[in-house]
Amino acid sequence: MTFDNSPQTAADPSQAVSKRKLHPHVDLQVDRSWFDELQQRIGKNGPWDDWTLYQLAMEAEEAKRVESFEELQCLKTLPAVEPMPHQISTASKVLHEMGGRAILADEVGLGKTIEAGLVLKEYMVRGLVRRALILVPASLVLQWVRELNQKFGISAVAQKKEHTWGYDVVVASIDTAKRDPHRERVLGTDYDLIIIDEAHKLKNKKTTNYQFATQLRKKYCLLLTATPIQNDLDELYNLITLLKPGQLGGQSEFAANFVVDKRLPKNEDQLQEALSTVMIRNRRGDGGIHFTRRFVKNIPLSLSPEEKALYDAVTGFVKERYDESGGDMSSMLSLVTLQREVCSSRDAVFLTLVNLFKKTSEDSPIRPKIWELVEKIKGIKANTKAEKAMELVKEMNEKVIIFTEYRATQEYLLQFFRSHDMMAVPYRGGMNRGKKDWMMDLFRGRAQVLIATEAGGEGINLQFCHHMINFDLPWNPMRVEQRIGRVHRLGQTEDVRIYNLCTLGTIEEHIVNLLHEKINLFELVIGELDHILERFEGGDSLEQRLAKALLESGNDQDLQRQLSMLGSSISQIREEVKSTGSNPYAPKPDLLIRTDRLGTEVNP
Repeated sequence: MTFDNSPQTAADPSQAVSKRKLHPHVDLQVDRSWFDELQQRIGKNGPWDDWTLYQLAMEAEEAKRVESFEELQCLKTLPAVEPMPHQISTASKVLHEMGGRAILADEVGLGKTIEAGLVLKEYMVRGLVRRALILVPASLVLQWVRELNQKFGISAVAQKKEHTWGYDVVVASIDTAKRDPHRERVLGTDYDLIIIDEAHKLKNKKTTNYQFATQLRKKYCLLLTATPIQNDLDELYNLITLLKPGQLGGQSEFAANFVVDKRLPKNEDQLQEALSTVMIRNRRGDGGIHFTRRFVKNIPLSLSPEEKALYDAVTGFVKERYDESGGDMSSMLSLVTLQREVCSSRDAVFLTLVNLFKKTSEDSPIRPKIWELVEKIKGIKANTKAEKAMELVKEMNEKVIIFTEYRATQEYLLQFFRSHDMMAVPYRGGMNRGKKDWMMDLFRGRAQVLIATEAGGEGINLQFCHHMINFDLPWNPMRVEQRIGRVHRLGQTEDVRIYNLCTLGTIEEHIVNLLHEKINLFELVIGELDHILERFEGGDSLEQRLAKALLESGNDQDLQRQLSMLGSSISQIREEVKSTGSNPYAPKPDLLIRTDRLGTEVNP
């Protein structure tokens, strides 16, 4: 574009047009040299640009074209992940309907991490997010970093040193972030997006974690939890207030409008409408969400004479203490643990007995009885369960996860497998973040066996493995499903095979029968199991009722009868839930009023 103020001198009219004085704000001259060059090339039949380069240029222009504002642009940039339809739908809803502030409350195993990654990536592609902070349990920090880097191409870093907070996308544990010297740095930063995983741990507004989270400065916010409410509607109010203050009014206003008691809502339609603007809940039963199958096999085992003698002696000892207490269950639950441990391994019960011996006064008549049990343990040279587990692992010839409730059993199994030239690695609570990730890498790359305590049932994803052995079963069905959920989740491409070891003639045999035959636990998904346990009235947890049946039964037949009655009542509840398809505490499925009376949080 040229502005020419020189006087008009040309005689040719066409020259006059180009030479006349131009008005600086009206007249424009367009450079047509490219057209003249094109005409010359056409006249000479070339030269032309390379056809491949032309195609690449066309592809680049196609990639930049935005056909709809509602369409997720980030999907074109994710070659390493293929999101499920419900995950894409969730991300779209967060962006376009919820203004980037939402509780992602999908049931366990449906991919809340993928949904959060989609939201983060989309905002980054659109230029709306540059700085992001992801707060997760310490054991999941590196898992999040891997997922964001490998699946979404987001350069996320794990927080380690003070300077790490300067990166654009940081993954850290909330316990680290809230401590000095990090606290001041984090609270002084304006974040475009904050993601908090396992957000149900913030449900109590009196905790330092909750107070810290309320002070974070953010434009967008995602809270991830499968259990936004556990035992109290106030927990739900606290989470939503953290996300969108004022969404449900003040605390007293919320209680007056929506709460009958702490677990029972009122004005459900209005509450549902208010929640639908901030919470998204996808369930396994929804259409289009498909999982591989799970196959369950119970493995009955006969104890050696020495092992059976120890079990009978421990059982007799526990029942004696119960009779002496006059039927006081509150003082007996710790002793019932002895009976559960003796079904696991001699090592587990040995440590408990030794500690009990040390705590018992020297003049107590119970002390020699405890030591008598310790002496019986010394005569046991083998572990029937461990030998069967080894046999199963060799038959599978694939990666296997072995779950146990007890640290001593885990240590024994590690030594047992290593003594048979098989590489096994542990995973348990108490390990620091680096060691947990190291164990996971060893299991993924080199070891055939991972031996995990209950800490392995929380948070981690193990879809690359599809064999699982329950060396001992928790009495809480939710914890069993938690274990299975580590491998039977979205991303699992193989059918999952679960093996339950149970010792005949012990309480374990009855527990397996109850969970498998009566509750049909292993065919249920976690949402259905929740509803059944919620309806389990009477004030006592299932674990307490099992312990009471065990202590009050006169013999094995009496125990079987009591557990059969318990199982029948649970089966009846299951049929009622199946026929009504609802939960009395949550008339609308998406309302998600969770009242797990067993007191166990169910984690993704």
